[in-house]
Amino acid sequence: MESLNPRVRLTWVVGAAVPGALVAGVGVAADRLGAPVPLTGVLGFAAVVVTLGLVAAVFRYRVWRFEVRDDSLYLVRGVVTRVDTSVPYVRVQHVDTRRGPVERALGLASVVVYTAGSRGADITIPGLTPSRAGRLREQLRELATESELDAV
Repeated sequence: MESLNPRVRLTWVVGAAVPGALVAGVGVAADRLGAPVPLTGVLGFAAVVVTLGLVAAVFRYRVWRFEVRDDSLYLVRGVVTRVDTSVPYVRVQHVDTRRGPVERALGLASVVVYTAGSRGADITIPGLTPSRAGRLREQLRELATESELDAV
């Protein structure tokens, strides 16, 4: 099974740091405006949010795996609740690559697989290099096309 690029941990840490920074900013602003806010408590809470995000990023990275099989895309992810997903290629509707601002800054991309169905109709594989994401997108597109032709 293939793992994600190690830089994906930074995107997850940034994702946790933003709420922590917002909490800290609101606490400091409230303190400056004279509101009776326990500033050390607010800053401590912000530090806990960032620390938990850092720990979660480490554990998420250790678990996250995917594999392109002959008949399906197989994914394993989840820290508290482990999720094993098998997506048959015949269910794949289309495949995109996505690069948000943090991903672009870190040289990463994600592949989004849209599937037929109502629950969880899209699967995202984060933390890939742009070249790997492009190759994976094309590989999944070709496998989906072949499976559709085989089903007819």
